[in-house]
Amino acid sequence: MGKLRFLLVLWFTKCTRAFMRLVGRNATYLPGSLALRFCPGFMGYMEMPKTVIAVTGSDGKTTTSNMLIDILTRRGLRVMNNQLGSNVPAGIATSFIQSCSLTGKAKADAAVLEVDERSSHRIFDHVTPDILCITNLFRDSLMRNAHPQYIADFIERAVPKSTRLVVCADDLISNRIAPDNPRVYFGIGPLPTDVTECINRINDMQICPVCHAQLIYDYRRYHHIGHAHCPKCGFASPEADYLAHDVDTAAMTMTVTDKGGSGQYRLVSDSVFNIYTMTAAIAVLREFGMDHEEISEAFTHVSVVSTRYDEEDAGNVRIIMQMSKDKNSLAGSRAFDYISSKPGDKELILMMNCLHDQQSWSENISWLYDCDFEFLNKPNIKRIVCTGPRAKDYVLRLQIAGFPAERILCTEKELDAPSLLEYTPGESVVVFYGTDALDLVAAVREETRNQAEKRAAI
Repeated sequence: MGKLRFLLVLWFTKCTRAFMRLVGRNATYLPGSLALRFCPGFMGYMEMPKTVIAVTGSDGKTTTSNMLIDILTRRGLRVMNNQLGSNVPAGIATSFIQSCSLTGKAKADAAVLEVDERSSHRIFDHVTPDILCITNLFRDSLMRNAHPQYIADFIERAVPKSTRLVVCADDLISNRIAPDNPRVYFGIGPLPTDVTECINRINDMQICPVCHAQLIYDYRRYHHIGHAHCPKCGFASPEADYLAHDVDTAAMTMTVTDKGGSGQYRLVSDSVFNIYTMTAAIAVLREFGMDHEEISEAFTHVSVVSTRYDEEDAGNVRIIMQMSKDKNSLAGSRAFDYISSKPGDKELILMMNCLHDQQSWSENISWLYDCDFEFLNKPNIKRIVCTGPRAKDYVLRLQIAGFPAERILCTEKELDAPSLLEYTPGESVVVFYGTDALDLVAAVREETRNQAEKRAAI
């Protein structure tokens, strides 16, 4: 009866998806939602591809998944994925509906699934990944994810015993998940920008997990990401099986070495965060069986998806679109640090406003006070326009960070924000935005472009 129900639901949801596509809907969530409602074990009846790769973590999972999908597809493989849909069970079930035959057999050589960390047990109860990449674990939305150790425990209970883990050697929260599972580590060797003391407001790994003494960091990138040891019991960060070294952000190159050899790679981004995501993808592809030469060549055709970061020239300025996840203090800190460290003068628009949340719950703004707005208090940040429902909260947080009040402007209407900028020739205009309301983001970008061109014509 279970198999018959599965087939009936599969056929029904395939028809539902086809109809939705016919009327111009994306159909990336509803078919899977219906499938799970009428057949809760729906994903367990699917015949999976030969290799299933899952990617989870607080940040970087979308970028890592996209890199894997692009490279495996370029290799000529048919890759089942949820790239255009949601990373919760309904979205993943929809990707199965899209990519399987009428009998539930996957029409793919491999699957790459981005998995929401909170949803991992609801997915891994039915789908056993051959490889699970955990990018990192940080504080995320307080309302949804609480503390990173809570999420680590969540994932650990969900990971199947046979799954091979690819985890970050430099993250002492995520790399200790499921210690009995087979695993490999990826990491980045010492960089000239390394520090030993934490300069961020958040540092969630200060105490040795074995003896509870104070950890000493040999080097640190940001927050708790780095290489640490305990002077009392000898506990230390593991050594990386896949080590990125000789990282040259000026030449945009790095070398990755493992026990099977090494490869030279072109960087897809000069941010340390994206160097980690790239190294994670390389480690997964090596575990999949690809050689360095093939992976390196494939990365020459890969870029960070434009919805995460993009640049263009307009008028006399350069417009930079920088995503900064809503309610996520670490994502904000990383984005602020990266942009403020780039050379040249800048004007900013802040509009990470969680617009979808307002329809269903009350937003908790405590993340603003964990986020390092202090990175923006630099002479090359000439003015900041705060906009949207959180505009006045941004103003207050910037003032607490010491940013000069006379260089802060405020408007609740996002489309009015571009007109408040100066567009001084040679500077950059940076728009920070969240993960929702991308149509509004596109409209703000268009208005910023129009204003830049108008000022240049004067």
